[in-house]
Amino acid sequence: VQLQASGGGLVEVGGSLRLSCAASRSIFSFNEMGWYRQAPGNKRELVATIGSGGSINIADSVRGRFTISKDNAKNTVYLQMSSLKFEDTAVYYCNALASGSTGINAYWGQGTQVTVSS
Repeated sequence: VQLQASGGGLVEVGGSLRLSCAASRSIFSFNEMGWYRQAPGNKRELVATIGSGGSINIADSVRGRFTISKDNAKNTVYLQMSSLKFEDTAVYYCNALASGSTGINAYWGQGTQVTVSS
């Protein structure tokens, strides 16, 4: 399974970006997909996840500013980020969870850098 993340870049405080994560196979096969981020010196943290049935989990730090969605036909998950803050600067990683013969397998994309500046 390959996850191709894109859409990162440099944006001013208060601006918006949309991240995309394209999967190499049907996203129906995943139990859950989501976005995590990691800032320098920090642990990787959950940003938002969306389940196969559409259930959504959003981190408190981004609730009301970020939304996660998916397009099953395009095998793509999106993270719409608005009202960006300095503290949103991080590498954003796409994640997918899928059931395997021995348990749950986790897949990661390569990461896309988001930098929020003044």
